[in-house]
Amino acid sequence: MSNQTIQRFHVIGISTRTTNQNGQSAIDIEALWGKFWGEEIQKQIPNKVNEDIYAVYTDYESDFTAPYTTIVGSAVNTLDNIPEGFVGITIETADYQQFTSKGKMPEAIGKTWYEIWENTELNKIRAYKADFTIHGEKYNHGDQAEVETFISVKG
Repeated sequence: MSNQTIQRFHVIGISTRTTNQNGQSAIDIEALWGKFWGEEIQKQIPNKVNEDIYAVYTDYESDFTAPYTTIVGSAVNTLDNIPEGFVGITIETADYQQFTSKGKMPEAIGKTWYEIWENTELNKIRAYKADFTIHGEKYNHGDQAEVETFISVKG
């Protein structure tokens, strides 16, 4: 876990509105990832800056216990060309705490989120603007996979 400032960037992808209540987010987000892979969404995103996959958690109604939006997509250099059925978001420059999930996915990333939700000190300083995970090259390394999670915090 470390603090850092992330500069403004854009993401285009597909989205769902969900909540962590009664395990609903696990169902909704798994379905969103299923659509992302099944419909080869990444190949349809214009102006990608790299091949990393981003999952953005935003539009929080209040905190992690209330509804929020999840977007799965790619970082892009412009939001000028958003395909039909997709969404675009700008992640503004902000302070973040970084976490690294290591191990078999998606279990390792799920474990990280539970640790974040249970961290009362972190939850006091969370900004609830836009949190995100980056699924880069190491995401596909089986039991040695890694995913970076960034939690927005108050500056």
